[in-house]
Amino acid sequence: MLKKKLVVFSGAGISAESGIRTFRDSGGLWEQYKIEDVATPEAWKKNQALVLEFYNQRRKQVMEAEPNAAHKLFAELQNDFEVQIVTQNVDDLHERAGSRSVLHLHGEIMKARSSVDENLLYPITAHGLKAGDKCEKGSQLRPHIVWFGEMVKEMEHANYLASQSDLFVVIGTSLNVYPAAGIINFVLPSVPKWLVDPVEFDLEYIRGLKQISKTAVNSISDLRKELMEFV
Repeated sequence: MLKKKLVVFSGAGISAESGIRTFRDSGGLWEQYKIEDVATPEAWKKNQALVLEFYNQRRKQVMEAEPNAAHKLFAELQNDFEVQIVTQNVDDLHERAGSRSVLHLHGEIMKARSSVDENLLYPITAHGLKAGDKCEKGSQLRPHIVWFGEMVKEMEHANYLASQSDLFVVIGTSLNVYPAAGIINFVLPSVPKWLVDPVEFDLEYIRGLKQISKTAVNSISDLRKELMEFV
């Protein structure tokens, strides 16, 4: 018997419960940095050293964090469903929890990429990413992150995955940030959908959507129970 396809669309809220802060919680500041100074192509051109140091700090924070119960739930559900994670997060907590199929919309902080060929990717070692670290074509390596102002190139792939889902869960994101939030428009109207968020939203216009008004970690018992009814 084929397993149902469960697509999980995750955002910053799920990783926040592992201690990873986001700029949206800090009035537009990310660990006291202005976004335009550290997370844009213009920032990279202006001050590579600052951008590299900023992401080395963020990477250290990710490495010290641990997957939480919500990350682990989706790994466990692979026993009963074909689980596809689509995440806005750049951390590797889904993978470390055991999820085998993870699509990162906004890049991966544990990887670097060439400044001249975006297809050249490299794992970042414990020393971090420094000035002078170059790709095989001789260009400076940059964080493998989709910066503000850059195209979200995996969005089309993510929308396709959503269109193929039998069950769809949104967790840790409020469906307010586009283009990523538009993914739910590609889920078939007949597909059961869940939004996990402690803040209640008026989303009656989305057919088949049920909200669990709890944080990601606090939702796992309810969410597991409801999903298992479809096994």
